[in-house]
Amino acid sequence: MTATYCDHCGDPLTTGEHEGCLAAREMEPPRYCAECRRRMVVQVTPGGWTADCTRHGIRTAVSPAS
Repeated sequence: MTATYCDHCGDPLTTGEHEGCLAAREMEPPRYCAECRRRMVVQVTPGGWTADCTRHGIRTAVSPAS
């Protein structure tokens, strides 16, 4: 996977500052596909999260406490 877009704000990685986005991503799941910038369907559970892009599939993460 080649990240072209910020998966938090959806803006291109080459424009703007994304330090705030990186900080937010430590606690939140991605909202945008980093490859195509589409808004993803995100489901958060006590055990982690899933984020589904209609083009690039599902990304998942498991909570460290699980």
